[in-house]
Amino acid sequence: MSEIRDQTTGQPSYLRLLETGEFARRVTSLESLLESCTVCPRDCLNNRLRDEIAACYSGRLPIVSSYTAHFGEEPALVGTRGAGNIFFGNCNLRCVYCQNYQISQTHKQQLKNEVTHERLADMMLELQAAGCHNINFVSPTHFAPQMARSILLAADQGLRLPIVYNTNSYDSVEVLRLLAGVVDVYLPDLKYAEDEAGYLYSKVGGYKEHARRAIAEMYAQVGDELVFGADGLLKRGLIIRLLVLPNDIGGIRESLEWIKDELSPRVAISLMAQYYPTHQAATSKRHLLLSRRITESEWLRAVAALDELGMEEGWMQEFDGAAYYYRPDFDNPETPFQDIRDFTI
Repeated sequence: MSEIRDQTTGQPSYLRLLETGEFARRVTSLESLLESCTVCPRDCLNNRLRDEIAACYSGRLPIVSSYTAHFGEEPALVGTRGAGNIFFGNCNLRCVYCQNYQISQTHKQQLKNEVTHERLADMMLELQAAGCHNINFVSPTHFAPQMARSILLAADQGLRLPIVYNTNSYDSVEVLRLLAGVVDVYLPDLKYAEDEAGYLYSKVGGYKEHARRAIAEMYAQVGDELVFGADGLLKRGLIIRLLVLPNDIGGIRESLEWIKDELSPRVAISLMAQYYPTHQAATSKRHLLLSRRITESEWLRAVAALDELGMEEGWMQEFDGAAYYYRPDFDNPETPFQDIRDFTI
């Protein structure tokens, strides 16, 4: 099991990679995947170094739709000054209920948000200077090489914050292995327990297999122990997010059983009640099963599954109000989340 944080100094281990030159070698390996793109399991094989676009509509440079201190993540990440969220534009999925659809599925509008690696590095340093407790990359999968290049630049200029990889889990295991020792905290969604749901609602094949393989790799790197600093904030670990969908479209119990049996019952779970119909789920008759909030009984069944399986580590949102307090508006990129409430332990 590879270590992600220097237990002696408390510094992120990307600093050790920086000192040895291994970080630069990893970045070169990651960037080589862009030439015939295999950065995610879609394996589009387009040359993104020449700005040939395919499924994620993204080329050589990163697209940043918003960067800000954010207070809607798990308490161990936000502390008193917030997580330093960097929201990448575009996505390798096409979730019909995406709460961030304003930036994930508007590729033509997102072109104006393309930035250089140097500018992305500056954003990290600005968030650090503002007092944020970590750098939390949201939807980083399709920009993993660009993310790594920018972290390398920022680390050389004084970045010392933990790196959080906040992902939909449709990730390449090869990419994740190259990120070992770069990422401190993995924060993956496990969206579905069946491939059919992934195809119907996120427009990808093989979601179950690819997501489980990716999360298993994250677990292999950081294990089931959450490592906290003296400030009580998370410095290393794995938190698997499960969003409860109406009509149990996500298959919560099956996902929990897989986590318990194949990983560990001590893996931290973040159970989320914030689903509300938006994007195509709110407008298309093809998605009637997603056209409402979850019911209290659906939520309680998910909570009961956690209890029955003896999985006690992690957080859950409060059912009352969660669907009303996590509604971003990226027309205001500086403060896209106007009203956020905390998770509970």
